[in-house]
Amino acid sequence: MSGDLPDIGSVKTTQIDGLQIRFARTGRADGIPVLLTSPWPESIYAFRDVLSEIGKSNPLIAIDLPGFGRSEGRPGVMSPESMGSFILVAAQHFGFKRMHAIGPDVGTLALLFAAARAPTVFESLVVGSGATSPELAAGGLKDLIASKPGALAEEDGGKIGAGFVSQSAKRKTPPAVLEDYRLSSAGRRFEDATNFVRAYTRDLPRLKELLPNIATPVLIIAGKNDPIVPPANGQLLADRIPHSRHILLEGGHLIWEDAPEEYAANIASWLGGGYLSV
Repeated sequence: MSGDLPDIGSVKTTQIDGLQIRFARTGRADGIPVLLTSPWPESIYAFRDVLSEIGKSNPLIAIDLPGFGRSEGRPGVMSPESMGSFILVAAQHFGFKRMHAIGPDVGTLALLFAAARAPTVFESLVVGSGATSPELAAGGLKDLIASKPGALAEEDGGKIGAGFVSQSAKRKTPPAVLEDYRLSSAGRRFEDATNFVRAYTRDLPRLKELLPNIATPVLIIAGKNDPIVPPANGQLLADRIPHSRHILLEGGHLIWEDAPEEYAANIASWLGGGYLSV
C-alpha cells in the first residue's frame, strides 16, 4: 500500500530525543527552512496537496510529532507545553537556527509555547484549527478533552481516526493515505494521543497568559465552518498576539484538505514576505 502513497519528498525516520520520528524532506535547497507538524488524527500526508506550492521558495521538513502520525511517542511529551519543548529539540536536530514553522491543529499550541520560550528560533508561525481555550472547543473534541485517561483504551483507534477524516474531509481521501491515517491511530495510539488534548485544561490557561508576549509574526488560518474548533479559537489568538493576521477559508476542520489550493497560496504569500507586514 505504501507504494500508492503520494509523493511528499524523501520520507525517512530519525531519532530525536530518544524517539523514532517520521519526517519528509522536500522543497528548495536554499532559503529559510520551514518545519511543518502534522495534524491529528492524520499524518505528514495531510500536506500532500500543499507542499509543492509552499516548497517553491523554501526548504521544507514535515514531521509527525511524537505520538502522532507514525512517530513513536511517550507520556512525557503528550501535552502542548511539553511538545513545544520537543519542537525546539527537533529544530536543533535538523540544524535549524532560524525557521518558519507551520502547525495546524495540535501543532498550533505546541508552536506557540515554543515561540514564547525561544522567540529567536522562529522567523514566523502559521497556526490554526487548534483549540485555544477548553470552553471554546466543540463537538467531539470537547468530549475528548473531558474524557478520563484510559477511556478509549479498548476502542479501535484506527477506526476512530480514519473514520473522523472520512466523515470530515470535503474531498475524498486517497485510500493509501487513509490507511496511513488508520495506522497512525491504530491500537492504543488514539487513546495515548488523546492525552494531549486532555492536558488542555492545564496548559491552555498558561498559554493564554503568554500570548501577548509572543513577538513572532503569526498567521492564523482555519476553516469558517469548523464544527470542533470554531473560529472563536483563532480570534482569541488574533486578539492577544501583537503581530498576527487571521484568515478564514471556506471549509471545515480539515481546511488543508478541504481547500488546499487556497491554504497553500495564503501560506506561500506569507512566507514570501507577507509576515514582514504584521
